[in-house]
Amino acid sequence: MKSDRLLSILLLLQTRGRVPAHELADRLEVSVRTIYRDIEALSASGVPVYAERGRHGGIALLAGFRTDVTGLTADESRALFILAAQGAHAALGLDAALGSALRKVMAALPEPHRPAAELTSRRILVDSARWMPGPRGSDQAVADLDVLQDAVFSDRRLRLRYRHSGDTEPSSYTVDPYGLVSKAGVWYLVADRRGAPRLFRADRVRTAAVTDAPVKRRAGVELADVWGVLKRQVEDRPVGVEVTARVQRDRFQLFLRLNGHRLGAPPDDDGESEWITVRLGYGVVGEVRTLLSFGAQVEVLSPPEVRAELADAAAAITDLYAATGPHSGNGSARR
Repeated sequence: MKSDRLLSILLLLQTRGRVPAHELADRLEVSVRTIYRDIEALSASGVPVYAERGRHGGIALLAGFRTDVTGLTADESRALFILAAQGAHAALGLDAALGSALRKVMAALPEPHRPAAELTSRRILVDSARWMPGPRGSDQAVADLDVLQDAVFSDRRLRLRYRHSGDTEPSSYTVDPYGLVSKAGVWYLVADRRGAPRLFRADRVRTAAVTDAPVKRRAGVELADVWGVLKRQVEDRPVGVEVTARVQRDRFQLFLRLNGHRLGAPPDDDGESEWITVRLGYGVVGEVRTLLSFGAQVEVLSPPEVRAELADAAAAITDLYAATGPHSGNGSARR
């Protein structure tokens, strides 16, 4: 316990400068007499620490004295501060412990490393929870994050050419980035476009260029705030039915244009077979009937109740057109 306390005193003095003995005692929950004994122990071990009496006195380290308690490099310091999104530690009851640990690490970092570590914690988030069941990000195209990182850390606007799901040609955007989020291994750029929050999947960015214009973020808004808004927009969309289907390759691009917004995971595509497997989300079973427009070129594999729904709909259509002529009782006969 004493060694921990001595280290805590050293870190506090290193980050705060002069600190009154009674404040150290309060923070470390010991007596002032114990603090002075600890100061003597630090001095005996070679730490240039001294005490000043008087109204504005306190305990301080000799001017210019620094010690790298951690031995961390600049990149190692940044890596520690790539934070998990809020809630990742809460499930284990460790949110408070994480905050305490990071404050201790920040205090222990060499002074030149602190700004980069603090900025990293505000520009990079990791959220390990997937939005829908399906393969993790390893099946996706690898995103080139270098330019996106440059924009995020240099606080510059970013010019993108971005291909939305289902589009054959990319669209052009100029955005104000807040940071990058890794969502279950899939990287996203979180940015404002014309003052509104937008989410761009990194592996769909076709080209990216950092402009000379400074970023224009909304005052007082951080990456975690914008991510929270965008995440709720995705998660609040009702998905009551999760469907696995296969699509013939020669109709896949058209299928994506019409149904890309329902994809819950990257398609399973080995690049060779005739069929590509997809996972889709629907609010209710009846919405799946839209897949009938693809005829036999799309087959639902699961769940069974969706297959039954499509079979009933197809049977009704067959019965309708099996009649000898068009129905004429409702005035809808063709002319």
